[in-house]
Amino acid sequence: MPDGVLMNGKGPYRYNTTLVPDGIDYETINIEPGKTYRFRVHNVGISTSLNFRIQNHNLLLVETEGSYTVQQNYTNLDIHVGQSYSFLVTMDQNASSDYYIVASARFVNESLWSRVTGVAILHYSNSKGMASGPLPDSPNDFYDKTFSMNQARSIRMNVSAGAARPNPQGSFRYGSIDVTQVYVLRNMPPVIINGKRRATLNGISYSPPVTPLRLADEYNKQGVYTLDFPTRPLNRPPQLGTSVINGTYKGFMEIIFQNNDTMVQTYHMDGYAFFVVGMDYGEWTENSRGTYNKWDGVSRCTTQVFPGAWTAVLVSLDSVGFWNVRVENLDTWYLGQEVYVRVVNPEDNSNRTELPMPDSVLYCGLLKDKQKYGLIIHDTLFCSKPEIIFSKCCILHFLSFLRV
Repeated sequence: MPDGVLMNGKGPYRYNTTLVPDGIDYETINIEPGKTYRFRVHNVGISTSLNFRIQNHNLLLVETEGSYTVQQNYTNLDIHVGQSYSFLVTMDQNASSDYYIVASARFVNESLWSRVTGVAILHYSNSKGMASGPLPDSPNDFYDKTFSMNQARSIRMNVSAGAARPNPQGSFRYGSIDVTQVYVLRNMPPVIINGKRRATLNGISYSPPVTPLRLADEYNKQGVYTLDFPTRPLNRPPQLGTSVINGTYKGFMEIIFQNNDTMVQTYHMDGYAFFVVGMDYGEWTENSRGTYNKWDGVSRCTTQVFPGAWTAVLVSLDSVGFWNVRVENLDTWYLGQEVYVRVVNPEDNSNRTELPMPDSVLYCGLLKDKQKYGLIIHDTLFCSKPEIIFSKCCILHFLSFLRV
């Protein structure tokens, strides 16, 4: 359990003298009565789902992760790890006092986690006093686990909004596009593999290669990875592996995330937005497709998967490269709960369908002899994940220049 939930890097307002120590710096949002404000709310934590609410104010949901949503009012909304939302909030309350802004942990023992709650203050310019009294209630779904799932199902794409939107195969009607590949990705509770605690997808715990995946393709280095990631969970002992999904360029992939663990998981796919078309409790079957939303499922890059449940997404593979699919919960991502999707244009030998390789690429593993700057620190430190290589290279090159 963490020490607290921060809002914009600040601790909780002292709404309770027993739970919250004195002297903590807290966030204050200053507003004018009668105006409408856009609140962009992000859960940038690493483990815990949060419920967001503003005392006595409605949250008009208008956007999530780059997609306009059907505008609906919520009194509170569950925001899972890695997810982002935009709300329009109208300041229509009287200013007899300030109001609480609350982010509390979900799917935990709330009596133990009460001291962790994040609290900020909504301050009207004509406010007559400090906020006081109990915090606005969180969802009471101890005996009804469908509340949060039904809330998630209610978030839908605004198909009439005049703005850029996903447009695979020239049609916004994604429900009529033929699916070319299907992958069921099942995660289980962590297991012991080769004496170490590991997390898996379809029984494989991802083991990062010393040679980056994309560079292995560029220089035709064999044996760095395999293209045999199973389309379904296999009945075999869990194992380590650098197994990659072989995606079909301009194909339409269906991915079902099956969560057989006891905690909420959120999954993210680099480089893509996907349509969230269905979720339910139990094991996914072929018949589950009958419950899919084939018209206005929201397009986003991060989706929650409830424990003992599944979530289905559809994604158009129109961008060439190696793309990471991972759980956003840091503890199990670190233990190997991820996989890469390889998308190659078979008709393009000049790589015109992807950005050219930057001059500052760091080479390591089988390609370490190509490294120009002689910095060997990256050989063990920065080459475990391809997406990290490019974020670190400018710093290393700048340090190299300074040393010269």
